[in-house]
Amino acid sequence: LKIAFNERKTIIIVGNCWVEYHGRASSKLQPGERIVIIKEDGSVLVHRSRGYEPVNWQPSGCAFQVYRDRGSLVIKAIKRRPHEIVTMFFDRIYLLSVLKLIDEGEFSLYASEEDMQKAILLEPSIIEDGFKPIDYEKKVEPGFIDVYGVDKNGRMVVIEIKRRTAGKDAVLQLAKYIEALKPIVSREIRGILAAPQISREARKLLTSLGLDFKRVDPKKCSEILRRTEDKKIIDFLK
Repeated sequence: LKIAFNERKTIIIVGNCWVEYHGRASSKLQPGERIVIIKEDGSVLVHRSRGYEPVNWQPSGCAFQVYRDRGSLVIKAIKRRPHEIVTMFFDRIYLLSVLKLIDEGEFSLYASEEDMQKAILLEPSIIEDGFKPIDYEKKVEPGFIDVYGVDKNGRMVVIEIKRRTAGKDAVLQLAKYIEALKPIVSREIRGILAAPQISREARKLLTSLGLDFKRVDPKKCSEILRRTEDKKIIDFLK
């Protein structure tokens, strides 16, 4: 273990342990069978057999001491600023793994429907050239229109956004919004379903109702948000 700590390897220990914490406060975790993960950056997680949050933890940058005391394995994780110590005592060990993990993969979290809505408002051309948003979350009788605007020919445009493959329910929802607007809008109304993909049945229904589909990629929406993170939506609705 001392070699593993010196070489900054990942260590996983499953066993019966108890934990003491001293620092800005103090705590003691009574004995129980737990999973301890010590990562190469010096962070520590003590997990019980249930729940996703650790019951004890230390952030990255810890220094470690490891020794035996009266038949128990003792591991101290020491954080210098602020000064905090998590001490783990093991009297039984069921599994001990020392690993040199290679992880260079990039984490990508693509846009939610709310993010896609914001991206369309910030960069309307992802729907089509000449589209100008007027409002979003516009209240109508069946619910709220995701994005509401005007196309380059002056027609009103109602946009329904779906993050995943759009189905018939999304088409019917869009149609309801348009029907609700017809009595109060004096110009032609277009309906656009914006989603990464559309099912075959939904496309047939969309075509039969005279509505349009626009492929909008959540990944591209995330990129737009990163480029325009300092801009406010209100600036694009003027």
